[in-house]
Amino acid sequence: MAKTLHIVSFNIPYPADYGGVIDVFYKIKALKESGAEIILHCFEYGRKSSDKLNELCKEVHYYKRPKNFYYAFKDIPFIVATRNSLKLKENLQKDNFPVLFEGLHSTFFIPELIAKNRKLVVRTHNIEHDYYKGLAEAETKYFKKIFFTSESKKLLKYEIALENASHIATISSADQQYFNSKYGHSTLIPAFHPYNKVDIKQGKGEYVLFHGDLSVPDNIRSVLFLINEVFASINIPFVIAGKNPDNKILEAAKSFQNIRVAINPDIEEMDNLLSNAQINILTTFQNSGIKLKLLAALYRGRHCLVNQKMVENTGLENLCHVATTTSEFQLMIKEWFNISFDIDEILRRRLVLEENFSTQKNALKLLEIIFS
Repeated sequence: MAKTLHIVSFNIPYPADYGGVIDVFYKIKALKESGAEIILHCFEYGRKSSDKLNELCKEVHYYKRPKNFYYAFKDIPFIVATRNSLKLKENLQKDNFPVLFEGLHSTFFIPELIAKNRKLVVRTHNIEHDYYKGLAEAETKYFKKIFFTSESKKLLKYEIALENASHIATISSADQQYFNSKYGHSTLIPAFHPYNKVDIKQGKGEYVLFHGDLSVPDNIRSVLFLINEVFASINIPFVIAGKNPDNKILEAAKSFQNIRVAINPDIEEMDNLLSNAQINILTTFQNSGIKLKLLAALYRGRHCLVNQKMVENTGLENLCHVATTTSEFQLMIKEWFNISFDIDEILRRRLVLEENFSTQKNALKLLEIIFS
């Protein structure tokens, strides 16, 4: 008999084109392949309903997410208060199947459901108050900075809701240490992703690549650092690829002949960019959760050059070259740009990634938690 569960997603998880929904979509896919039947609930804002989800799920329900700024003045965090749907509550109360909540965002109804002795598992994608604190630090617009700061304080206070969860499924080693020390009942389930195996081209590529959502403050800050501080004075081709690039990135890149921006690449183009790069370079100013783009670079790309915050407590430190200062980045780029990627490096990645980040293994681990 199939195991049936509800999944409450903070957004529509298809297309799987940014970090959070990549984890949700490929988790759904892996759970389905492991024999689970899924009743999916999605909050809808800025993305359309998807037939692809109907192929993977027993049922799919959509709920409008109000974005009225009125919710910013409530005591509950905006990301939680705007995911309060009475229709969702009604649908969850039709049966007694376990519920997997995706992110702290989706947990508004935990207190009412736990009273009925339901199995309620929360998948944490970040330490949310730290994440929003980082957004505030990276934001340059005054009112957004105020909002992110307020949201961070509310999220820290609201996080106590996790005490009522049956279990917490954390996404990174650092998050696991944090949540387990505060609440217990936590298990590390690494990020779900589209890669079944390590598939990397041997030899050399022709450029250095940064990829990510180019409208996110942390990525904007990272790219501007790489353009203005690192690549401004070295004549090595640099490609910046991702969604909706901020004008600051486009303007900064215009000044350099060795830098180009690949705007909104589709899945095939993005995979080609990853595979054909000589170095995948990734920096962050926020060491929250785990960056799905790091897994993409390691499963598909050659040399991976990062800063410490990108890999800290991920278990992936030994698969990357780590730089701290501008001069270290420049020296390592010059060094590794001329070194072929060989079979020994590919085998080393397979040992780590296919053992610890297998979506099939982690789906079975998650099902055991949900149905035990």
